[in-house]
Amino acid sequence: QVQLMESGGGSVQPGGSLRLSCAAAGSIGRIYTMAWHRRTPGKQRELVAQIESNGATLYKDSVRDRFTISKDNDENIIFLQMNSLKPEDTGVYYCSSNVDLRLYWGQGTHVTVSP
Repeated sequence: QVQLMESGGGSVQPGGSLRLSCAAAGSIGRIYTMAWHRRTPGKQRELVAQIESNGATLYKDSVRDRFTISKDNDENIIFLQMNSLKPEDTGVYYCSSNVDLRLYWGQGTHVTVSP
């Protein structure tokens, strides 16, 4: 089993920044990808950013110039640096990981962007 533990959510004003972390723990052989998704009010869960084992990244268009996904291979941790946050970024952010060709999900962390 693999557990994903997210942290770093909170409340900020528009234009502010937050840094999310997701740590993978448990029986880990190989991590293929790790990613951040979010569920915003009234919408289905969507991919925000993804990072592969070779460091290649993928972003949702609306966050590409504001968010940065990175990873610490030694610790099996990924980060999502979110800058210039907007009210429409409000939602629950979930970490996912493809570990040994199985997909795991974290419990989610709340992000609120409001004046």
